[in-house]
Amino acid sequence: MKFFKQWGSVMMAAATAHAKWEKDVSDTVFSSRKRVLMLGLLMLPVAVGGIAFADQIAGMLPEMIGGKTAYSPAFFTPTIFIASILIGMIAGLITGCIGAGGGFIIAPALMSAGIKGILAVGTDLFHIFAKAIMGSVIHRKLGNVSVALAFIFLIGSIIGATVGGVINRVLYEINPVLSDAFITTIYSIMLGFLGAYSMIDFFKANKAADTGGAHGGKSEGAELGPLPKKLQAIRIPPMITFDQSLIPGGRRISCVFLILSGALVGLAAAIMGVGGGFLTFPIFVYILGVSSMTTVGTDIFQIVFTAGYAAISQYAIYGFIFYTLAMGMLLGSLVGIQIGAMVTKVVKGITIRGFYAIAVMSGFINRVFALPGKLSSMEVIHLSKSTITVLNAIGTYAFFIVLGTFGVWVIGTFFVNIKTLKGGEVAS
Repeated sequence: MKFFKQWGSVMMAAATAHAKWEKDVSDTVFSSRKRVLMLGLLMLPVAVGGIAFADQIAGMLPEMIGGKTAYSPAFFTPTIFIASILIGMIAGLITGCIGAGGGFIIAPALMSAGIKGILAVGTDLFHIFAKAIMGSVIHRKLGNVSVALAFIFLIGSIIGATVGGVINRVLYEINPVLSDAFITTIYSIMLGFLGAYSMIDFFKANKAADTGGAHGGKSEGAELGPLPKKLQAIRIPPMITFDQSLIPGGRRISCVFLILSGALVGLAAAIMGVGGGFLTFPIFVYILGVSSMTTVGTDIFQIVFTAGYAAISQYAIYGFIFYTLAMGMLLGSLVGIQIGAMVTKVVKGITIRGFYAIAVMSGFINRVFALPGKLSSMEVIHLSKSTITVLNAIGTYAFFIVLGTFGVWVIGTFFVNIKTLKGGEVAS
């Protein structure tokens, strides 16, 4: 029970930290006319040119980067583009409204819509990379980045991303269903922990009438927990010094632990397609003993390179990226984050926490109910086709009904309270 609480708390802190990055990126994009224009230019050829010349474009694409017969559906249609915007917007609404990572639902949503797991992962990574480049806030955070810390960490993340990409591709070459089952299992475990913890957290908060506060995690300053103290006491050279501005003389840790941590983040990024940023915060703060201030800066720094390297070197060059979906999700998520963040001004915090718990649990149910069919296809277990159809239908409908309801509720709340929100903005 103690392990579950600790792991759930870490996962929630990770989701919260990643959501802060997403919100910062969205704010940066929409605060600059140049970036908004860039976003429009990115969407223009996809939306206009694609609609007019969809068949011709698909015919010109080499098979390895997504022709009609490659990794279906990997070609452009207006319906696919609109669906990608909606998926990105729902993820953005969750991130902006709840303050916890909505990106966790993107890969499950894509897989439920019929996209192969490896293509969903590659596409999600590319969408995160594009978002990081467009809304880069590195220049605002560079003072909080330990260059040595970031550089050594990136060595590990590149190694981990390479291994993760190879694992996904090898499993896909053995059997595409095996690849889907593997990715589905990883997501089931992660969403299971996060969903159960957030649900318990919601019921406790509801019982105590606690409508404020952070979503899990704990504040971190100069104090170190037992594990960071032990790791920093191990003197395996070369040692990396950091947090000189917080502690006289700074703290020191072996590059071995940094490389191993980076490898874990890169591995998760390449296998799950979530950029790895959600793991950096809990690893740095709770395991390595890096200050929150330095962690935030380093996390922003590493997301650009880890997601970019994994997306391009492990998926793009092998044809496992659906660019139309990536661009649609980019647009949808940036807009959704802004709407979700404004809705928090007129909705009780306890309600938001309840919706998040339900959303994550629906993602867990979606992946868990999809897994038996994949195992049956590989003849690991034996189920009838009708049973598989029913299980898949339950998981898919439960998932999209919950997300759809959440999306309609948030957008409806936004429009109903638009005058109030405008008044608040003028007053501020």
